[in-house]
Amino acid sequence: MTDLPRLRVTVATRLFTPEVGAAAFRLQALVDGLVAAGAEVQVVTTRAPGGASAGAVPYRISRWPVLRDPGGNVRGYFQYLSFDIPAFFRLLVQGADVVVSEPPPTTGLMAALSSRLRRRPYVYYAADVWSEALAATDVPGVVIGIMRRVEGFVLRRAACVIAISDAVAEQVAKFGVPAERLRVVANGVDTSVFSPQGETAVSDRPYFAYTGTISEWQGADVFVRALPIVQQKYPDAEIRFFGQGTDEPALRALAAEIAPGSVVFGGVVPPRQAAAWLRGAAAALVSIKPGQGYDFAKPTKIYAAAGCGTRVIFAGAGEGAAVVADNGLGDAVDHDPDAVAAAMIAALETDDADRDLRAQWVADHASLAAAGQAAAAVIATVAEASR
Repeated sequence: MTDLPRLRVTVATRLFTPEVGAAAFRLQALVDGLVAAGAEVQVVTTRAPGGASAGAVPYRISRWPVLRDPGGNVRGYFQYLSFDIPAFFRLLVQGADVVVSEPPPTTGLMAALSSRLRRRPYVYYAADVWSEALAATDVPGVVIGIMRRVEGFVLRRAACVIAISDAVAEQVAKFGVPAERLRVVANGVDTSVFSPQGETAVSDRPYFAYTGTISEWQGADVFVRALPIVQQKYPDAEIRFFGQGTDEPALRALAAEIAPGSVVFGGVVPPRQAAAWLRGAAAALVSIKPGQGYDFAKPTKIYAAAGCGTRVIFAGAGEGAAVVADNGLGDAVDHDPDAVAAAMIAALETDDADRDLRAQWVADHASLAAAGQAAAAVIATVAEASR
């Protein structure tokens, strides 16, 4: 990538390290890529829980207090706005050559409006299509309609939209974004953390691990419903959830009803701890509820598990299922308790000889560092074209 000694980039995001989350890690990789190219980077973000800090870094971070939900997340309309509205004014005073924003679209709207006033381009980093995700929940139709219009406005006016997969790019294109303003940069994970090397968690019960967001559109209840079937043959089997999300209360209630004492909710844990639990698992569990308009998603948790060498059981259809099935990362099955249970039982019964092959595939195709460098190159091109 061409050195950019004077390029000034501002990244606006509600999540950034040291917070744990795919978006935070993805944007950290982007910032690292920009800094490595010689750019001056300013991150406009939120104050981390407990005042946590990333320590000494070669870029500037502007943190602002924000409303959080009971789980400590910036998730919900008031929570988003508590970041987005101040972010508009914070972006106005930034002397950047280009601004980078990510979902939700309300943050993108602040980037779009402030960039128009400052006469500079902005890039939207689309990890997903927000309005499609909302359509898979019980959010009122009028809210989905408003968000779809906001998202379309943001996408169409961006100088460039970076999509994390071809499938996401196809969804973005439906909003009328020209092909020449769309770039695909594959998603990934930190392969120095999610690798076969490292600590392995020890448990006195065989377990399956689910890491990351627990939302309605993922339909993780299928794993809890499958567990009693598995326990008919393996009574000690359990599931360990690491993460949180809007569907967690429903999962807790379901687990207490049909699999008491066999489903553990460990909350959000640091990446290295998550990797240790993944290494010790019989399999990692990933799901996308089919028929919700979100089959184009490729959950990052697939790459995290496979990077550790752990087989993946993917319940659902679409792009995520194809990644698992086509690359030998595990089993892609129907989003059905019986089908899931059969895969879970097979994982407990068979030796796993493909751990190194999975890890190597992730190292070759899903490196977060490589993704960050590629995204940084796209942003540099946009900034140079505007000068």
